Amino acid sequence: MCARNGEKSNSAKRSNKRNTFTDFIAVAEDLIARGYTTADKMAARGGSAGGLLVGAVANMAGHLFKVITPAVPFVDVVTTMLDASIPLTSLEWDEWGNPADKTYYDYMLSYSPYDNVEAKAYPHMLVTTGLNDPRVAYWEPAKWVARLRATKTDDNTLLLKTNMGAGHFGASGRFNHLKEAAEHYAFILDKLGVDMK
Repeated sequence: MCARNGEKSNSAKRSNKRNTFTDFIAVAEDLIARGYTTADKMAARGGSAGGLLVGAVANMAGHLFKVITPAVPFVDVVTTMLDASIPLTSLEWDEWGNPADKTYYDYMLSYSPYDNVEAKAYPHMLVTTGLNDPRVAYWEPAKWVARLRATKTDDNTLLLKTNMGAGHFGASGRFNHLKEAAEHYAFILDKLGVDMK
């Protein structure tokens, strides 16, 4: 994001939010076009709003990735942003827009991962969430995964892991955090066909 005079640019906020997703897709396409990788060797990982990013990308251009691992993904954008009683929601309207305004409601609906699941093939996915997450409630990724399972047309792996003792930032303690990161990387490497022996 560009910054001018200490203020954030609006190039990927509110009615420009889709730029976040299309820029990410453009970079993936360019990496493939330049021969750095292929769709069979491409992976994406993102957490929280980054989980929204990779969730939206899975809908828009999942064919570019072999595996995607969203962590505590913010994937039910419209429902969450309509509920001002959720901590941080109204504070985020500057970033996302207030869906009480139909213009922002329709725009959010156009990219919300949960609302845009289609009957098509999706990459392998490991989706993680924390039972005690006050920022992205565990039911957001759970209902997204349920919709994906009911709708997608492929046989690719789709796992949901709920950490029963974690919040938004995963398990506490350095080693538990490293264990969670290792699980993501092991899943990615396995689906990319990397021999881990």
